[in-house]
Amino acid sequence: MEGSAIMRRMFIVTAVVLGLVGTVVGGMYAAQRSLIYYPSPGPLPSASDVLPGGQDITLHTSDGLALSAWFFPASGSARDAETAPVVLLAQGNGGNRGGRVELARAVTDRGISMLLFDYRGYGGNPGSPTEEGLALDVRAAHDYLVDQRGVPQRRLYYFGESLGAGVVSALATEHPPAGMLLRSPFTDLAAVAAVHYPWLPVRLLLKDRYPVAANVAALDDVPMVVVYGTADSIVPPSQSEQVARVAGARRVAVAGAGHNDRVLLDGREVVNALTDLVTSGKR
Repeated sequence: MEGSAIMRRMFIVTAVVLGLVGTVVGGMYAAQRSLIYYPSPGPLPSASDVLPGGQDITLHTSDGLALSAWFFPASGSARDAETAPVVLLAQGNGGNRGGRVELARAVTDRGISMLLFDYRGYGGNPGSPTEEGLALDVRAAHDYLVDQRGVPQRRLYYFGESLGAGVVSALATEHPPAGMLLRSPFTDLAAVAAVHYPWLPVRLLLKDRYPVAANVAALDDVPMVVVYGTADSIVPPSQSEQVARVAGARRVAVAGAGHNDRVLLDGREVVNALTDLVTSGKR
């Protein structure tokens, strides 16, 4: 009888523990996108108010969304701007395009045009972010540059920050650019999630994947550079290094820099790496 009572208690404790674990896992599964995407809202000022010559742009996605964006032409004459290299930037998972203005300022001062756009759900845009949705958003940005501005692929470069590396690397498998810079890329989203949630079966739970390493491995003849911080506590530097190895990319390791440090947003190392990529790829 005593043994039966102990077994019953053990069964009850086990059931309670499993129930709690199931509740936590279920809750995280349901709320996972709120743990991945951290959009800052709008509205944002006019492009010309944040940088001289800036242009307000509306991107139209294939599923019917209108997304706000800014185009910043390269500094110099109008003729120079018409023939300048153009960088399509896909931001990371947080903030909005307003936080990339200083990067655009530095890049345009070096004779490179830049398109900054906000994903769905970011910067006052409609919709909610998902991997599939962000793929549609970046395609709309690409199509705008190619179809409306007439930018040829030989002058078009991609820049992806962290999660944005997943966005532009997927785009590159459809529309290879003249070159691509990936800043703090992970190998895939599940790999970095497993670092932060080692007790969760993240590969079974994740809805969004962003397979950066697989994407870059599928590319041929696309010059790439990977920039990362050696003190990154969000995306392990080893994952960025692995992406660089798979891509055959040049590496720029910023000593002592963490994932969200300003030096990795618009610092000299990032701007120089982008400039070098564009200069070496000019045709």
